[in-house]
Amino acid sequence: MEVQSSSNNGGHSSFSSLRVYLNSLSATPSRLSRRAISVSTSSDEMSRVRAVSGEQMRRTLRWYDLIGLGIGGMVGAGVFVTTGRASRLDAGPSIVVSYAIAGLCALLSAFCYTEFAVHLPVAGGAFSYIRITFGEFPAFFTGANLVMDYVMSNAAVSRSFTAYLGTAFGISTSKWRFVVSGLPKGFNEIDPVAVLVVLVITVIICCSTRESSKVNMIMTAFHIAFIFFVIVMGFIKGDSKNLSSPANPEHPSGFFPFGAAGVFNGAAMVYLSYIGYDAVSTMAEEVENPVKDIPVGVSGSVAIVTVLYCLMAVSMSMLLPYDLIDPEAPFSAAFRGSNGWEWVTKVVGIGASFGILTSLLVAMLGQARYMCVIGRSRVVPFWFAKIHPKTSTPVNASTFLGIFTAALALFTDLNVLLNLVSIGTLFVFYMVANALIFRRYVPVGPTKPWPTLCFLTLFSITSLVFTLIWKLVPEGKPKAFMLGASAVVAIAIVLSFQCVVPQARKPELWGVPFMPWTPCVSIFLNIFLLGSLDAPSYVRFGFFSGLIVLVYLFYGVHASSDAEANGSFGVKDGQVMKELIEV
Repeated sequence: MEVQSSSNNGGHSSFSSLRVYLNSLSATPSRLSRRAISVSTSSDEMSRVRAVSGEQMRRTLRWYDLIGLGIGGMVGAGVFVTTGRASRLDAGPSIVVSYAIAGLCALLSAFCYTEFAVHLPVAGGAFSYIRITFGEFPAFFTGANLVMDYVMSNAAVSRSFTAYLGTAFGISTSKWRFVVSGLPKGFNEIDPVAVLVVLVITVIICCSTRESSKVNMIMTAFHIAFIFFVIVMGFIKGDSKNLSSPANPEHPSGFFPFGAAGVFNGAAMVYLSYIGYDAVSTMAEEVENPVKDIPVGVSGSVAIVTVLYCLMAVSMSMLLPYDLIDPEAPFSAAFRGSNGWEWVTKVVGIGASFGILTSLLVAMLGQARYMCVIGRSRVVPFWFAKIHPKTSTPVNASTFLGIFTAALALFTDLNVLLNLVSIGTLFVFYMVANALIFRRYVPVGPTKPWPTLCFLTLFSITSLVFTLIWKLVPEGKPKAFMLGASAVVAIAIVLSFQCVVPQARKPELWGVPFMPWTPCVSIFLNIFLLGSLDAPSYVRFGFFSGLIVLVYLFYGVHASSDAEANGSFGVKDGQVMKELIEV
């Protein structure tokens, strides 16, 4: 039997005293079985759950604000590095095709986000989408992992701002930082500039979302101007012969020097440069007209960024033969040492600095709204859910995560510049695509969800098998046969599901086209890209996943159970969400 104690306000609390808490821990199995897969409904998310924050966020954003936030979040410093590495090591001049493929992948995933955001315009993003389909614990698991990934990557990006700023002014990074000998290596370089950048951005996002959007617009405009400058300079100074001829004749030549495998490996590497539109979906609660503005804002930003990336890839490939490209700093290195052109290196440093600031601003906006909505669900203290009455922003969540990010940026060299959001975000993209299929094919009522769950499991396993074959099996006819067989099995699974299981609901406002193929392709590509990440990424993911499980077991499930007992929200075990309301 669960032990519940009345608090001063007449509610229930598992944390009113140590004795009550210890007794509550004994009720963990029963609470876990009831709360872990309990789903919310869209009507609850739009009404009772939002009411936890007190004040409402103001709807002040339009489609052009979302496009600006999307571009600012995606076109960060990563493109100045990933382009060189992918071209030199994997794709060669065909890096432009890799960017086009990665852009298509990002657009498919963005479609899945858009359908949810249009019909459920709340600040929770992927957390809310998964909570109304798969339940409380899967939502907390994915959302908390994403918040931690945001915090760590933001700390790393803020430190990289110091490096690019030094390049712009011709000052060594060591001049901006100082070493503390008593601290271990990797934690001994103190970076006050990174801390200052994080704290200033925290103040900006606390003041006003609208003002944050204006600041982002200004910085993004400057950044795009620098990008166009780099593109034009590349076409002026570049040579089209470099698109097919390497500097060393012994190296593979042609536009596709490493074949199809090189193109797809390059796409897996540069895809991480597109990550950032996820944060835009958390702005849905502050959009004036979600039905019209969100599809244009999210899809439009991905399309624009794809064009910019492809132009940058062509420009870089024309500047130098692919086997001479510096994988760490391709654009600045291409001009370094050229008579009369070294000033372009400083321009690249300034442009990258603006890119870092915009990506940092958008990411910190997103992480605060994720934390705010997780607080609304009560699985973390609902103090994080409070909206300031004057600014209409989640000040508590923004301040806490800003200080946490600044503390990490002060002394921790995280070395995650290439994976700005990395494994946590790819995992969330995978979960959102699965959630969209589940929502479309599992109706409200007594219908069993097992056919859809079995399909999602089988398709994921088949995609994983394909990925492992691609990564581990040596080149040759056996590999080609196994890949072809895996692809045929995956297609057959989707066709069978499409023929046997009818769609339970079709969206009235905006929906992903070609169901279930579009989200299935997104699922496959996210699994494929997850397979390209290194072992340390999975170690970090496993560590934080274990920490998240412990937080849920020792705090989240009990706070959520208290909220249930207080009538803050109900339990809907074995049910899926009701019809989504129109805004």
